[in-house]
Amino acid sequence: MKFLKIFIAIVGFATMANAQMGSNSKRIADVYFLNKEYYAAAEYYKKMLQISPDSVGFVVPYGFEQKIKETSPRKDDYEYAVYQLATSLRLYKNFRDAEKWYAVSNHFSNPKYAQSEFWYGECLRANLRYEEAIKAFESFIGRYKVNDDCLPKAKLEIASCRYALYEMKYPRMFKIARLGNNINQAGSNYAPAISNSQFYFTSSRPVAVDGKNQVLEGGKVKVVRKETPYINTIYEVENTDLNAEKVNIQKINIDLKKMETAAPTLHPSGNMMFLTAWAANKEDQKRNVYISKKEGGNWSSPTALGGEVNVVGFNSMQPSVTRDGKYLIFSSDRPGGIGGYDLWYAVLRADGTVGNAINMGKKINTLEDEQAAYYLPSSQKLIFSSNGKVGLGGFDFYETVGDFVEWTEPVNMGYPFNSAKDDIYFAALDDNGKEAYISSDRESVCCLEVFHVTREYLTVQGSLIDCVTKKPLAGATITAVGTNIPEQTTQTDMNGSYTFQVGSNRDLQIHAMKDKYFAKNISYSYTQLVNADTLLSTEFCLEPMVINKPIVLENILYEFDSAELTDSSKITLDTLYQIMIDNPNIEIELSAHTDNIGTEVYNMELSDKRAKSCVDYLMSKGIVPERMTSKGYGFSKPIAPNKLSNGKDNPDGRALNRRTEFKVTKQKKQGE
Repeated sequence: MKFLKIFIAIVGFATMANAQMGSNSKRIADVYFLNKEYYAAAEYYKKMLQISPDSVGFVVPYGFEQKIKETSPRKDDYEYAVYQLATSLRLYKNFRDAEKWYAVSNHFSNPKYAQSEFWYGECLRANLRYEEAIKAFESFIGRYKVNDDCLPKAKLEIASCRYALYEMKYPRMFKIARLGNNINQAGSNYAPAISNSQFYFTSSRPVAVDGKNQVLEGGKVKVVRKETPYINTIYEVENTDLNAEKVNIQKINIDLKKMETAAPTLHPSGNMMFLTAWAANKEDQKRNVYISKKEGGNWSSPTALGGEVNVVGFNSMQPSVTRDGKYLIFSSDRPGGIGGYDLWYAVLRADGTVGNAINMGKKINTLEDEQAAYYLPSSQKLIFSSNGKVGLGGFDFYETVGDFVEWTEPVNMGYPFNSAKDDIYFAALDDNGKEAYISSDRESVCCLEVFHVTREYLTVQGSLIDCVTKKPLAGATITAVGTNIPEQTTQTDMNGSYTFQVGSNRDLQIHAMKDKYFAKNISYSYTQLVNADTLLSTEFCLEPMVINKPIVLENILYEFDSAELTDSSKITLDTLYQIMIDNPNIEIELSAHTDNIGTEVYNMELSDKRAKSCVDYLMSKGIVPERMTSKGYGFSKPIAPNKLSNGKDNPDGRALNRRTEFKVTKQKKQGE
């Protein structure tokens, strides 16, 4: 952001009397605001309010709201200045101070300031005060009477605040560190890019200027100022450790006079650079994508890409070449999109020319802005930033998997990868994106800075045995799944051991499967995983499975002379339900048996109803009926004598015969 030393003069005036200061300050402030010079605008709105011009750390003066009420007819001017000051502070990302002034403007009755509470909530969210932000957005929804996009945005903000509270309670496995050297200097430092041993980034740090005046206009008022020294320019750092206290930074030698340049991306060959450029002296100048080629070790004068990417009257920016060099992705507000800025892609040819751009679709693009994409061909992961989805706030990073034809639903990369402010621009150091650089203003009052990100991993180790023989099970398939964990599969070795790494500490499940055994799942909670770098899963076993061999379900009881299950019986059936969930490849028969008390017909009907009640219970929990059959056998298949050898009643034997069993009738092999 542009922190300026401002040199001011009102055209046609040599001096300004103190009595006119409020009025003249308003004119000057408005000119800066219209020209998007928000820092300068804020300083003059402060003068209009006759408060200290300090840029940070000030507080709303004591009794200020009462002063507004008492200063009628100047009340309108004061309210205008307060709201504009809050808005200027917010627009150059000084959420801390903007929050204080929106807290004042929230009480204004003038409909012009009806959105104040929405922006107040946004500032609270950016300042990590999520609970208060939710209340502010809820209050705004209850009071706002205009039918525009603010209401759905407020609802999205509430969902994002709740999501952020959860995420910050359960941090993900990322290590984030701000670069502490001279890469992060005054101004914004962002859009890291890597090519071989060279590191590129964009900075708006001060540069030498020729001292020419620049005239800013707003209505009939003109402001003359020295040309801003804060120019977006691409820099490079060669062959160095970016963690060093100081690195050698040089402006890249690209000849684009009177233009600002940003967001470079390098072709894998290292001989082509795509970048964003726009006129430095025209604030509303549209952004376009340019290409520069390396010739004799130097970069050629960039040329704008054609109508496939750049459309007259619209912005195209933030080019990104995929790591295999096949596609150019960019962000644009060109016609045919879904929201504000959409992500588009075009086939990239070997000579740097491109095919027609294609919108990346509704799964990725929203009604708001999607920007700064990065694609990893080895894992087919696309990482991009959006402010139109549920997230922690501002722009968040999202991850999706696809091949430019189909994409999975994008997933927020969570905390601490994302923050309450803007997180944008990702550049991987390796093919899998385990280590990368990003841009974020999470630790700054106003400006993007460069951070180093490392994905951390949890090592999972364990062993698998036969529950009966206690011997190791070799060749079993072990699969790890969970929230934001790409499915991983490995095989146990001769000792029944397995090991793998997972990149998430959320709801990990280990699934063990082997032919002729019942599969089993083991689940681990966040609490179990969060403090571990190596998870030594306890030795667990698989039960042998014999097709058509009945297994008695203990403690399945019914009401007397009834097929109705008791509550304790349902607990036992819940165990069978889990077996069915763990073993989606099996089909079973559930059977019920009786003793010999009563007639054969009666017992057959009763057992049939009891077996069916078990199937019905499992169906009520979600097991599909195609995987189950029910069968009543009455007393036709006793497993113990109903009478003793002397002809007397055998209560113990009859108790064994009153049983419920299941047997596996079919086990599908993997892939069937």
